[in-house]
Order: sequence, then C-alpha cells, then structure tokens
Amino acid sequence: MSFQTALSGLNASSKNLDVIGNNVANSSTVGFKASTAEFADVFAASLSGGGASQAGIGTKLAAVAQQFTQGNITTTNNPLDVAVNGKGFFVLSNNGARSYTRNGQFQVDKNNNIVTSGGLLVQGYQVDNTDPANPVITGQLGNLTVDTKDQNPQVTTAATVGANLDANSQIPTAIWVSPDPSATPPVPVDPNSYNSSTSTTVYDSLGNSHVVGMYFIKTAANTWNVQYTIDGSGVAAAGGPSVLTFTSAGVIDSGTPPSGTSVTFTLPPTLGATMPAVDFKFDSMTQFGSKFGVNSLTQNGYASGSLAGFSIGKDGILQGRYTNGQTRTLGQLALANFANPQGLQNLGDNQWAESPNSGTALIGSPGSSGLGLLQSSATEDSNVDLTAELVNMIVAQRAYQANAQTIKTQDAIQQTLMNLR
Repeated sequence: MSFQTALSGLNASSKNLDVIGNNVANSSTVGFKASTAEFADVFAASLSGGGASQAGIGTKLAAVAQQFTQGNITTTNNPLDVAVNGKGFFVLSNNGARSYTRNGQFQVDKNNNIVTSGGLLVQGYQVDNTDPANPVITGQLGNLTVDTKDQNPQVTTAATVGANLDANSQIPTAIWVSPDPSATPPVPVDPNSYNSSTSTTVYDSLGNSHVVGMYFIKTAANTWNVQYTIDGSGVAAAGGPSVLTFTSAGVIDSGTPPSGTSVTFTLPPTLGATMPAVDFKFDSMTQFGSKFGVNSLTQNGYASGSLAGFSIGKDGILQGRYTNGQTRTLGQLALANFANPQGLQNLGDNQWAESPNSGTALIGSPGSSGLGLLQSSATEDSNVDLTAELVNMIVAQRAYQANAQTIKTQDAIQQTLMNLR
C-alpha cells in the first residue's frame, strides 16, 4: 500500500508543478488569473467499519482553483486598451455565444466593431440616436460599434452675451443706419452711431457659419439699444434692437426681459439654408464706470464634424470627438459579475464561460451594483506573484523528492524480506 501512497504523492506533486509552471508561463499575460492546486487525502475504509485505524492511501487533486484577485494596472498608448479596476468581466460574443474576459486589449475591425485580438465582438449598451444632438444610452446589449458618420450640424437658436457697458459713455451723435454692402456706393456702419461692439459666430441649418455683429448704443442714462448685423449686412427681418435697462447699481433691471430679443436674420437664397430666430440673452450684462469689456459670449450651434477620435470613460461611456469641437456618446461598455467566479469554466485565450457552479451572469454598467470602474489606455497585468511561484516550485520539488524517497525506502524493506533465509 505504501507504494500506492507514494505514487499518489508523486502524481500530486507533478500536478502541482504543472499548475505552478502554467502560472509562471503566464506571468506576463494580460488579464491572466493565477491558479492554485488544491488536494485532498484518500482514506480507505473497510466494510466492517474498521477504517479509523487505517493510515490512508495517499492524496488526490481535488480542484485547480483560479484566484480572481486584482492585477496591477499598466498604462499604454492605445485608447482601446481598457482595464477593469475592481470586480467584473468584459462581455464577448462569438456568433451569439457569450464568453467573459479580463483582457481589455481591444481594437476596431473593418466593420467598425470593437473586437478582441481574436475577432470576438465586445458587448455594450446601445445608443438611441433619435435625437442626434442628445443620444441616450438604452438598456439593450449588443455589439459595441464606433459610428464613423459625420455629426450633423446644429443651427443656432440661442446666444448669451455677458459684457460691461461703460456708464461714462456719451450718447452717440450720429443716428444708427443699417449697413448695406450691396448698395452703390456700399453703406457701412457709421462708427459715430454706436458706443461699443462685439461679434459672435452663428450657424445655419446646413452648418454654414455667419458672423453676427452686436452694436451697443447708449440712448439714455441707464438705457442701451443693441443693433445687429449678419455678415456685414443689416437685419432685414423681425427683431432688434434689443433694449437693455440698468438699475442705479449697474445691473440689468428686472423689467428687462431676461431673454432680451428674438432676432430673425435673412440669409441669401443661394445658400439653400434656413435659420430660425436667435434668442439673445443679456442676463449677465452690467453697466459700471469702467471700460467696455466682454466677459462671456456663447451660442448653441455648430457646424458638421468628422470623427477625430474617441475615448472610454471610467463609467464605460464610449465618447466620440469631432472636428467641430463637439462630442457624442457612441455606446457604453458592459461588465458582468458572478456569484462564484471560481466556478467559471476556463476556455483558454483569456476567456471564461458561465457554468452551473458560477451562477448566472449579472450584467450592468461599470461602477454599478458592485462592479468595478474602467481605466482606458491601460491594461490589467497578470496577478501571478512570480516570487511566490518560484518558492512554491521549490516546495513542490521537495515533496516530489520525498515521495520518491518513500518508494525507495519501501523497496529496500521488501528487498530485505526477500533476502531472509
């Protein structure tokens, strides 16, 4: 029986060395999780119930358990490299069959799908583009795709002006006359007909840019008019001038509509574009005894734009960056967690599959329900502790030698018995 006991020890030590060797071989594999060989003793019990006095007949491999502890995070230069900091697995699809991985080394295929190096499709939450300006993340899981279509332009409908008008300004001597570049000779803006001016860029329905000039004209002690031009021409439609009234403290009077004036600009018919009325807001205007200065000038329109790049946030949101300076949500990476990750079936290629022992995949967005956060341009290193594995290797080697010595000793005892006369 001692031969069998020692042989089981040799087999166990050999299996342990296999596991340790696999850990060492994958010490540089991104997303790899180290395994531990778990053993159980083997005990022979007689039918008469006298097993309590027996010594046992060796050991056996009970399980090879993977350790899903966090690996170190290493930064890279690839924006599609993503590391999970915390619990969770990326969800992959192979013709509808799902698998799970911690290896976030992704890339874009010819169809603009985000895939693994093996071509498996990365799964994420889709975007509802019903309103292209405000895409919404849905609860539908599908292939995560980088939408390369140009971003549609957005026509300007609102503008906000923040400036200080000099309270010491005098009422202009000349009367405002709208400019007319098409006249013969052209009628320019008379610099004596206004006190200060500024301009902003607005966009029509086709994304064409136009320069709107704003001319501030003092008409009374605390009252100003704002006249408008577009591309050097006067306003040929409704709106303007805007009337701004200030209190003795230099702030906009409560009687002045906060939205100022809704101004409609006339565009040349040859452009084929339209432009609705622009709502100019002057809430933050002031009239102090200091020089004219513009503090803020914003508007909500923009031209069309091409995709210039993209990034992934810690919440998994895939954000596209466009040449017009805008951003747009393209999707969201999903993560899956399990009640018992050690029950997952190892498929190789840094993948695991759901099994009865692991429980059902619990899929959600990063940072929710105990799931970890993501770090883009980074990968998760193998969690193998190389120093510990080398020490374990020495221990396993000594166990192998000790079991071999047991066989050698038992052989010597039997040889002594054979030599009795």
